[in-house]
Amino acid sequence: MIFLKRHPKFHFAAAFIVGGAIGLGPLEGESAEKAVGGDRVDVEASFRADMLPLLERFCYDCHGDGSSKGDLVLDEYADFQTMLRDRGTWEEIMHQIDTKVMPPPKRKEQPTPDEREKMLGWIERAVFHFDCEHPDPGRVTLRRLNRAEYNNTIRDLVGVTFRPADDFPADDAGYGFDNIGDVLSLSPLLFEKYLAAAEKILDQAIRTSEPPKPEQTYDAEDLRGGGLAGPARVLPSSGEITTGHEFRMPGTYTVKVSAAASQAGDEAAKMALRLDGTELRQFEVPNLPDAYREYSADIKVEKGGHRIDVAFLNDFYDPEAADQNRRDRNLFVRSIRIEGPLGVVLPVPEFQRRYLGEKVKEGDRMTVARKALEAFVLRAYRRPAEEEEIERLLGFLAMPEKDDPYAFEQGLKLAFSAVLASPHFLFRGEMQVDPDNPAGNYLIDEFALATRLSFFLWSSTPDDRLLELAGKGELRANLDAEIGRMMADGKTRALTENFAGQWLQLRNVELVSPDRKRFRDFDSALARDMRRETELVFERIVREDRSVMEFLTADYSYVNERLAGYYGIPEVKGGDFKLVSLRGTPRGGILTHASILTLTSNPTRTSPVKRGKWVLENILGTPPPEPPPNVPALEERRRGDGGGDTLRQRLEKHREDPNCAACHALMDPIGFAFENFDATGRWRDKDGDAGIDSAGELVSGEKFKDSAELRTILASEKKGDFVRCLSERMLTYALGRGLEFYDKCATKEIVRRVEENDYRFSALVRAVVDSVPFQYRRGDGERLYN
Repeated sequence: MIFLKRHPKFHFAAAFIVGGAIGLGPLEGESAEKAVGGDRVDVEASFRADMLPLLERFCYDCHGDGSSKGDLVLDEYADFQTMLRDRGTWEEIMHQIDTKVMPPPKRKEQPTPDEREKMLGWIERAVFHFDCEHPDPGRVTLRRLNRAEYNNTIRDLVGVTFRPADDFPADDAGYGFDNIGDVLSLSPLLFEKYLAAAEKILDQAIRTSEPPKPEQTYDAEDLRGGGLAGPARVLPSSGEITTGHEFRMPGTYTVKVSAAASQAGDEAAKMALRLDGTELRQFEVPNLPDAYREYSADIKVEKGGHRIDVAFLNDFYDPEAADQNRRDRNLFVRSIRIEGPLGVVLPVPEFQRRYLGEKVKEGDRMTVARKALEAFVLRAYRRPAEEEEIERLLGFLAMPEKDDPYAFEQGLKLAFSAVLASPHFLFRGEMQVDPDNPAGNYLIDEFALATRLSFFLWSSTPDDRLLELAGKGELRANLDAEIGRMMADGKTRALTENFAGQWLQLRNVELVSPDRKRFRDFDSALARDMRRETELVFERIVREDRSVMEFLTADYSYVNERLAGYYGIPEVKGGDFKLVSLRGTPRGGILTHASILTLTSNPTRTSPVKRGKWVLENILGTPPPEPPPNVPALEERRRGDGGGDTLRQRLEKHREDPNCAACHALMDPIGFAFENFDATGRWRDKDGDAGIDSAGELVSGEKFKDSAELRTILASEKKGDFVRCLSERMLTYALGRGLEFYDKCATKEIVRRVEENDYRFSALVRAVVDSVPFQYRRGDGERLYN
């Protein structure tokens, strides 16, 4: 009896599969017959007929009869059931067979496509019990809104313009994304932040007292001119203290200057108030700096930005004056305050007007409150409110003092605050159709579908249209139209920020720190331009429904003047990004974007290892194994070294360690293809004094001479791997959970539909939305109870 044994040092890049003629016992309550495909098949006979001959031909030379390459041996093992329970190992084995990494490409005899399918099929049926005719939708994890989702939801739900979640603790990430339910915990500190945010949000949304006069105060530190002297700015000679101010509407405003002066000579200090250089009024300032006074004037302005100046008009200095306290006249300005516009009644906040109207009559208050809460809870909880929930919320109306003229608004503010602090708002929970039957799988209801759809495409709560269709039971019947409407909405910017930003790791571009001595042109502004280039290409593919293969093949990009100069692209002027052709240049697709090349480099040099690993993980979906412990770091090249001490040669020496060879054979050739791009993505012909060799060969046998040929291979021979990787990433993001072995049926169907629809981005989105794990849920998923 022989089967797989996994050793601590075993790397699946270098090792393969198992063998043995054994029987199959019961697995997790299923009979041996059910474990293989549903037909009553003798598993042992199937193993002997289908698997063992292939294992003997392709595996035993290296992993049996005394051979143990990759620390994998295929004899003296325990039992077959133990092997089958190690699903993580089998999943990786399947991956190695499917991607043709094993058997090693240099081996002359290789399995035919039919033989590979036979091996994969047996593992799928015997180990994973795959049955795509009866798919498993997977678990549903209760998901807290992450920071981006909270900000977007508050924006769409309440209409405030600030981003309250920016003050929250950073979200943890899992499986490459920060919307994964398993890692989104709720700490006491975060709950306190939620309570404070709810109050701050509703302070702007509901007026609960007489509106104060709008004002803006510019303190000494906010002003320009003169010099700081304690809490004020001082003009020791004639000059101006100034500030700019954005007036939101035309009208009359009051400008108040808090000022004082040290006195000298026969007259008091004089100052002038000026608007955009035009003098409006002069003041005498007789008070000393220990007694500031306000000097005010009304001004009429048009909407827009204006400059306000306070000028010192009569400087005086007499060092011989008998009274030493009156030898030097100086003007002190502590602040400039702007109030107004005067005589304008501020409108009721939009949120309040939407839910309550302009003014509520006393006899109508309970009716209005009930309707307001029902409408707000529908959008906040993403489902219709239950009667007992509304009754509890209406109880808040009795809490404020009854004689307060704003008691009604104050009570509703408390009720709305309770909604924003409720787990029904903060968490995305889904009601079970039949909680007494946990074994069943169920089509999610249309409100849950609206929620999944809106958070997938918008990272926000469903809008009125989605909720209306869900309430009528018509959302599924109108999915094509609704997905099209949502993809055309500007809120799909969230896909760029949250999906592309994490899939491509663009969020990290501005965090990298290339050595400024070596890369003098690199700064934070250039990093932002690099990131924006990749975002704009992603947005074009989404907006114009282009082929997802253009992520690898695009012969265009977006650059502004600075980035164009960095790339050597002529005739681009200004700071705005423009669509340009990359034909005739060494660039094409996102792999040659400076953003990707920079974040996959070291501070002082390129890193073929990081670049190769990034492509394996994010483009091909074939991440290399973790490095073994205690492997020494690559020796850095010292300045002044000559000869053959190139990066390629140093890595070749590094690969002489057998613990390193297999993984580096996967990563290094890919990374070296991009060696003509330095650590900040700029083209170069040499690395120091040495020439650059960007040629290589993938472990699957494809050869290339440079990055252009590698990109062609990735977009042709490896097209299926890329589409599968992108599909897996998008499904992970859409579901908010990591994919499991039983999700393979869904990913295969998504890939098939993308291929059948010319690889259009919309086909990818629609296939994800139509997938079983997106549309269905297990009966034993977690539930959010009232």
